[in-house]
Amino acid sequence: MLPRRLFVALLLAAALLFTFVLAGPRAGLLMAIGIGFGLVLEGLRFGFAGPWRMIVTDRDGRGLVAQFLAIGLVASVAFPLLAAYGGELSPAHAPVGLGMILGAFVFGAAMQLVMGCGSGTLINAGSGNLVGLIALVGFIGGSFAGSLHLGWWTGLASLPVLSLQGSFGAQGGLIVTLAGLAALAALVIWRAAPGKRLPPARLWWAAGLIAALALANLVVAGQPWGIVYGLGLWGAKIAQAGGVEVAASGFWANPGNAERLGASILTDVTSLTNIGLLLGAFAVMRLRANPGAAAQALTARSYALVLLAGLVLGYSARM
Repeated sequence: MLPRRLFVALLLAAALLFTFVLAGPRAGLLMAIGIGFGLVLEGLRFGFAGPWRMIVTDRDGRGLVAQFLAIGLVASVAFPLLAAYGGELSPAHAPVGLGMILGAFVFGAAMQLVMGCGSGTLINAGSGNLVGLIALVGFIGGSFAGSLHLGWWTGLASLPVLSLQGSFGAQGGLIVTLAGLAALAALVIWRAAPGKRLPPARLWWAAGLIAALALANLVVAGQPWGIVYGLGLWGAKIAQAGGVEVAASGFWANPGNAERLGASILTDVTSLTNIGLLLGAFAVMRLRANPGAAAQALTARSYALVLLAGLVLGYSARM
């Protein structure tokens, strides 16, 4: 066990040092935050996709209540931060339209097929799950394909960009957010089966740690934690290396996106946390007593379906 721990410690230290030297201290911090996400999500078995399935199939609301807690903790700090440092921190606002609604529906279905959302796919891949690795390949391709059609989807009918902070102010928006989360948590607890209503200590800890890491990402990156952009960027770089004129497309012709397309992925904040998340999940897998436990073998048709589901997952995430 000691050699395994030493190997994991050296691997993570090398990744942080490599990033720090090549891309600077900010990049090193983001890599560390990403590793933290991987350690917590995999180590404490905190998920985003699974709890939604569990409340439907098993009336198990523990995971959802933990999610709502994490969101509430982040909101309690992020709302005041964004109000005080609006020039330095950027919120994520987008209009609700037909494309987003359809994309959310398809994404919700696809993430149940691959047993993970964006972060879950990275966690599964990082922990050596073959299904997760195949889904990640599909997600990268789908996210890139979705970026090529993003202009068309956003051009469909949509509402104006609205935010709770803009509508009610920082304090009012926070109150509305927390009230909504409390109402959802109460509904889940009411519908959940006895003994499956309140999270165990493991999930309370995970919710707090995830919230702390998300806030650290907001402060260091200047924007909320995300997954999809980095994976789409990886797909764009692969396509460009294969001779595709990626920069000619509307999305990647945008000056900011074009700059990232031509730069190292270590300069992209989302890519850094994505890589760190993979490393953190891998570290937890290696530290477990039986890291080499074999997963159930699937047929070639099943793997093809996983790849397709990953492709759909990545594409719909862009919508």
